[in-house]
Amino acid sequence: MKKPLVGAVFGMLLVGATAAPATAVGTQQNIKAVSYAGTVALSNCSGSVVRVPNSQPTDPALVMSNGHCLESGFPGPGQVIVDQPSSRTFSLLNSAGSKVATLRASKIAYGTMTDTDVSLYQLASTYQQIESSYGIKALELSASHPTAGTAIKVVSGYWKRTYSCNIDGFVYRLKEGDWTWKDSVRYTSACNTIGGTSGSPVLDAATGKVVAVNNTGNEDGASCTVNNPCEVDENGNVTVRQGINYAEETYGIVPCVGIGNKIDLSAPGCALPKP
Repeated sequence: MKKPLVGAVFGMLLVGATAAPATAVGTQQNIKAVSYAGTVALSNCSGSVVRVPNSQPTDPALVMSNGHCLESGFPGPGQVIVDQPSSRTFSLLNSAGSKVATLRASKIAYGTMTDTDVSLYQLASTYQQIESSYGIKALELSASHPTAGTAIKVVSGYWKRTYSCNIDGFVYRLKEGDWTWKDSVRYTSACNTIGGTSGSPVLDAATGKVVAVNNTGNEDGASCTVNNPCEVDENGNVTVRQGINYAEETYGIVPCVGIGNKIDLSAPGCALPKP
């Protein structure tokens, strides 16, 4: 996992933080100007204020990060967390990466590390309140499966750093320690994300929509261990790609968000794991 930086499980340490500049922008063509508007910094991870296409201005806003960034620790394999009280706070950033507000959660709406690695916090504020007070709009989750070769940006609110690369392809199963994720996004090597980038939104550089949430990478070349995920294909063949990083697709979240931004795991088309 692209590790939480406080209270980390397994005694995991930050890798490469001292070498990271405050801001890093890729040189790829067709990459939009970097903006941190709508991203947030958690105490130990990155995240973003997100909406689905049908979200309304008066809906309570959602913050998305990783399941392994939850304040309660890593959910176990098969564990799904829904509607749990939370008063966690998030530092909301503007386009320049400056903190403009502290947002507060009212609950953990959803969290898991099974099949995917995602957390969704419901905020005490609505989208309308956030936009009118701070001029910040939520990032929209794309409802479509991402496409190989797409130029992307991984935007870390924790580090105020943006990585630019492309989607190299998709992984049938990505296995790390006790966890397995389905249809993960594999980056090209330019997105050399580090600890603290966990939960960063992965944006389609052409549309600005969120297509995935950054979550892990193979650090040491080991196979299928914590911090060293391996790729497993349909035939069970295992591939290890040291130094390559990954994200979990988010289009599958869209059908699960119903009226009032309520997570409805029984909604048609919703395939998120259930408790």
